[in-house]
Amino acid sequence: MNFEALSFDSRIQAGIRDAGYTTPTPIQEQAMPLVLAGRDMLGLAQTGTGKTAAFMLPILQRLTTGPLRRTRALIIAPTRELAEQIHQTATVLGRHTRARSAAIYGGVGKGPQVAALKRGTEIIVACPGRLLDHIQAGDVDLSHVEVLVLDEGDRMLDMGFLPDIRRILKHVPAQRQTMLFSATMPSDIRSLADSILTDPATVQVDISAPAKTVSHALYPVPETLKAKLLHAMLEQTRTSRVLVFTRTKHRAKRLAQELDKRGYRVAALQGNLSQNRRQEAMDGFRQGKYDILVATDIAARGIDVNLISHVVNFDMPDTVDAYTHRIGRTGRAEATGEAVTFAVADDEVMVRDIERVLGKPIERRRLEGFDYGGFAPEHQKPLPKPSVYRSRSFRSNGRGGLPPQPGRRAS
Repeated sequence: MNFEALSFDSRIQAGIRDAGYTTPTPIQEQAMPLVLAGRDMLGLAQTGTGKTAAFMLPILQRLTTGPLRRTRALIIAPTRELAEQIHQTATVLGRHTRARSAAIYGGVGKGPQVAALKRGTEIIVACPGRLLDHIQAGDVDLSHVEVLVLDEGDRMLDMGFLPDIRRILKHVPAQRQTMLFSATMPSDIRSLADSILTDPATVQVDISAPAKTVSHALYPVPETLKAKLLHAMLEQTRTSRVLVFTRTKHRAKRLAQELDKRGYRVAALQGNLSQNRRQEAMDGFRQGKYDILVATDIAARGIDVNLISHVVNFDMPDTVDAYTHRIGRTGRAEATGEAVTFAVADDEVMVRDIERVLGKPIERRRLEGFDYGGFAPEHQKPLPKPSVYRSRSFRSNGRGGLPPQPGRRAS
């Protein structure tokens, strides 16, 4: 199947070309015909599979007919970063149509959001808390909503948004098309789906497992040597953009500062930053101003950036789902990528859980030439000859030419 086969309006086809889309991803190929037919949907897909376009393109198609300047599509997202990403996707894909999109989330002033709502917008992409603020203030009218999308449903439940979602549901028409997307299917998500979806179609793509285009490597290392190992790895490894995840906000800030002192173009993304600074870090990483982004899990689902060649788990995530969402930042849309995890002895249980989901052991590696100081944890598997562990060049994914030279620095 190609996008032309779905008979999208010519203005939407132009947006598809602007976005650089060529062939639909599996979730898009399975979901779009059903959404275009008006079916409710339960979409089970990991991050990075192209699900945003899977619901946004049919929404834009719907908006090519009917009244304008009133809200007809509402997308709920758990984080500001994800809401902004969906809004940007709507803007690019709908550039040649008359449909408008507005992003509604906290951490920024309400003024510009109120102004956008007053001008009239067909699509609202919102976080639950700020949307409820606007509802209570009378800034937004949801009585004409025809399509409701709940994205990253499992994440919204983890963040405690279920009561807010139920309050929002009281303000949208009962007769509507509803879609719920989630990377995992805990019992609470199943219950939510049963309560809001009518005769839904279910589309499932690689549930609860990272993309098959991502390779995985585990580097056993003591806590005290993590920063030195990261520096050495960046010097030896050819990379495109690199996303580094830490467990705490303080560590993200400190690590970014250390990399900046070494001459790397780096930004930090963590919860203590204002929304404007967070957006600047995201935009700078997306546009190539920064080669490295050091982030906490607040960004695990909100980064939609091409050419991320490596995701580095500087700290082991707390859950297998968190690992999946972190790793989903690379290997997107069938491009290749590499997931690197620094593991200390206490991470052994989580490593086994991740391997169970992957269905195979994660390759243990040592960085050639790095001084581990005699470190050899008991849980480390026997290592092949050192040559096997030579850092591998990241291959071009066909979207941006050849990767940069080793240890790319600011000019």
